[in-house]
Amino acid sequence: MHCPFCSHEETKVIDSRLAGDGRQIRRRRQCLDCNERFTTFESAELVMPRLVKSDGRREPFDEEKMRSSMLRALEKRPVSSELVEEAVGRLVHKLRTMGEREVGSRLMGELVMEELRDLDEVAYVRFASVYRSFQDVTEFQEEVRKLQEISDATAAREQMSLLPDLLGRKK
Repeated sequence: MHCPFCSHEETKVIDSRLAGDGRQIRRRRQCLDCNERFTTFESAELVMPRLVKSDGRREPFDEEKMRSSMLRALEKRPVSSELVEEAVGRLVHKLRTMGEREVGSRLMGELVMEELRDLDEVAYVRFASVYRSFQDVTEFQEEVRKLQEISDATAAREQMSLLPDLLGRKK
């Protein structure tokens, strides 16, 4: 690292500590020539995949665009901003860990719908109606029916997991 004061090539690290919720390292450095001190921040450079649109166009992933479309679907719904940010964080993490250079916008939409389904079913149907371009009421009904089936299956699975606990306590 070059010294920002004299441009000398050699500096030494005096102190290192975590910063930015553990996502950065703050380093205190000292120039070996002029003895000036300065601070640097180090973070991992993780490249997000490009989105491939349905018409073949490619564009950089835009976290803010994804967040705003989720917020639009969640408008006037009882979901805290903390839960929305956690969902956005999970989506960004999924994209990074895929290790792909390009991801289809269709897959991205499905991932967003998965998160919305867990956050709020109404927001999920709102997003799905725009994302899948529903043409009439029957498509809404079909999506709501699928959502109910998923909710019923989840409830049954959760209820089944309680049975061993109830049987174990029943002495």
